[in-house]
Amino acid sequence: MDLVTGAAGHLGNLLVRELLGRGRRVRAMVLPGEPLRSLEGLDLELVEADVLDVSSLERAMRGIDVVYHLAGVISITRGDERRMWQVNVDGARNVARVALRSGVRRMVHVSSIHALAYRPGGAVDERAPLALDASPHSYDRTKAEGVRAVLEVVRGGLDAVIACPTGIIGPHDYLGSLMGRVIRGFTSKRVHFIVDGAFDFVDGRDVARGLILLAERGRTGEAYILSGTRVRLRELAHLVGEMSGRRACCIVVPRGLALVAATVWETVARLARVKVEFTRYAVRTLTEGCTFSSAKARDEVGYTSRPLQETLADTVRWWRDISHRMSVAGVRGCVLSA
Repeated sequence: MDLVTGAAGHLGNLLVRELLGRGRRVRAMVLPGEPLRSLEGLDLELVEADVLDVSSLERAMRGIDVVYHLAGVISITRGDERRMWQVNVDGARNVARVALRSGVRRMVHVSSIHALAYRPGGAVDERAPLALDASPHSYDRTKAEGVRAVLEVVRGGLDAVIACPTGIIGPHDYLGSLMGRVIRGFTSKRVHFIVDGAFDFVDGRDVARGLILLAERGRTGEAYILSGTRVRLRELAHLVGEMSGRRACCIVVPRGLALVAATVWETVARLARVKVEFTRYAVRTLTEGCTFSSAKARDEVGYTSRPLQETLADTVRWWRDISHRMSVAGVRGCVLSA
């Protein structure tokens, strides 16, 4: 039996679906009281546990063959630093240690491309060091420290591999990820202010398949980048408009002006005690000009990613389908949480 932590999230539910489709028995680990719409109707075993509660992890891992550790906190705003460190670092260490004690055959630790330190404008592969010099309050640093914590347990005997996906998008995004909300926004005809930048986005279904390949063929203690297609935001907006039949009006903002605006917006939000997604971190990430190589994963385990157009078409189709079903059921409001 396989255990998936963070199973109700976007990548989590995609991985669960992929494992079930391959005939695997799946135990889905979720937080107590967590929304489970993404797992409805799936033939799985649910277990409530918390990565910060070792005893609950021990119960969740009884009889488990492979652990896919996806649970984590993603945040680009201030105020979540303590929770990020607890879950992304301490939680990863707890999962690895319990996996070792429980006799789990293999652990796949899902980190992030942001766990790697890379210079703007460069070509990035797994030779990049961990981002251990980043601010201790940043998402990047917590993901890097989480990888380091898992590798410490690997040196103690745990069989684990590390996955570093780029920006995950695609269907079955029930909780509304940051990029999911951005892409869905491009289906509206309102005016969008976007930064003059680009990033690598990958279909979550391809990442899910990549994780299974890593469980089957990845080398112990090794990290693997799972990337997709690098695309400029303006092109992304254009493609989504074509897929949805609603072309958004986009005004492209230069990097310098975007950083100034983000600084002001973060200050206002902090005073108002609200969270924002338009931050200096987001602007810098989109304007660093890096490319990410998945050649190692391709050559060693057979990883592949589909065309971006296919991902966007499937995503728009999924939104339409689920919105229609909720409308028929008499449910009001947006299908994706804000």
